[in-house]
Amino acid sequence: MDFFNEIWQTISKNRSRSLLTAFGVFWGMLMLMILIGMGNALTNGIYSNISGFAMNSCTMGSTLTSKPYKGFQRGRQWDILLSDLSVVESQVEGVECLSPMVFANRNTTVSYGEQHGEYSLVGVTADYTKVMLSPLLYGRFINSIDMQEKRKVCVLGITVYQKLFPYGGNPVGKQIMCGSIPYTIVGVRKKNENSVYIGGDPDEMVQAPITTIQKAYNYGEKIHILMAVAKPNYAVSTIEKDIKDVLRQRHQIAPDDDKALWGFNAEEEFNAINYLRIGLSALVWLIGLGTLISGAVGVSNIMLVTVRERTKEIGIRRAIGASPWIIARQIIAESTVLTAMAGVTGIMAGVGVIAVIEPILAHSDTFLKNPQVSFSVAVACLIIIIVIGILAGLLPALRALKIKPIEALGEE
Repeated sequence: MDFFNEIWQTISKNRSRSLLTAFGVFWGMLMLMILIGMGNALTNGIYSNISGFAMNSCTMGSTLTSKPYKGFQRGRQWDILLSDLSVVESQVEGVECLSPMVFANRNTTVSYGEQHGEYSLVGVTADYTKVMLSPLLYGRFINSIDMQEKRKVCVLGITVYQKLFPYGGNPVGKQIMCGSIPYTIVGVRKKNENSVYIGGDPDEMVQAPITTIQKAYNYGEKIHILMAVAKPNYAVSTIEKDIKDVLRQRHQIAPDDDKALWGFNAEEEFNAINYLRIGLSALVWLIGLGTLISGAVGVSNIMLVTVRERTKEIGIRRAIGASPWIIARQIIAESTVLTAMAGVTGIMAGVGVIAVIEPILAHSDTFLKNPQVSFSVAVACLIIIIVIGILAGLLPALRALKIKPIEALGEE
């Protein structure tokens, strides 16, 4: 207790100098907390835009061929077929599921009673939910029996539901008209907020079994979009390449005709975002630690001045038997306590600023989402502060150890 009282008395004697020096550490920690919080907000905003989409997936579709092959001229139109799926699943290792899509009409008149609107009518399979990870509000999604029996059932997007049923309630079992064809509602879905989506906004879709749409619109086995999900530990880029190779072979397309199939690899996009997150975190820590280190240099300089002013005191203590360790411990402890106090105050102030910013961002139309600093990060910052405080006190401590008692007692 006497040891800590002595430290506090020493800091109190040099209050103005200590406060000025500690401000550098306080400011550095405050900036670090705010930067970490806002960096997390940016990361959360980015991830919220992809949260409803399977990251281990890829999407592709057919376009005109760009090269002649086996007697076919370039510019040939071709289509992915439903029968291609079984071949792809048997020949491509690592495919967890395939989810095809067919667009009946992007401006289908959908009506229920006096309510109506124009929305996309889309054919999908049960595996669509493995790619688009959006929740069900009512009922269920399309299943394999719906597809086998080509049932006229549908799942509404939340926007369609709100338009057709303005007073709410469970619409499952009710019948709507999509153009001139009646469909029975089996579910209502809502995509994750701000999520990416393929083929249009799911909130503004009426989704029906793909086999029903193919039959109703005389599409045969034609598929407009094919989405594939990879099994764990399989690279999506490899799966995408293998699927495209199989499709090129089945449809007589040149093996090197990359333009005949367009593609979107979610894993590559996710990796790019992840690299951005890592780079952003590194930059935040680099700036924050640089500011803290500059503050620690200020603490070290002040401690050197303090040692110089206390030369006679240190000499007397050495003369009456104080060991070098006791002298060094005193100097390092003063530096550490001063730095830790400033650092903890900076952490608390930074968390307070973030707490004020969070509700403002939540109620504003901004890309930043949920700024936060985790407890583990705060503890790590506290440890860093203590280490910096110890390092800041080492040089003054070494300077104090070089003071000789006889010389110190002779100083005025």
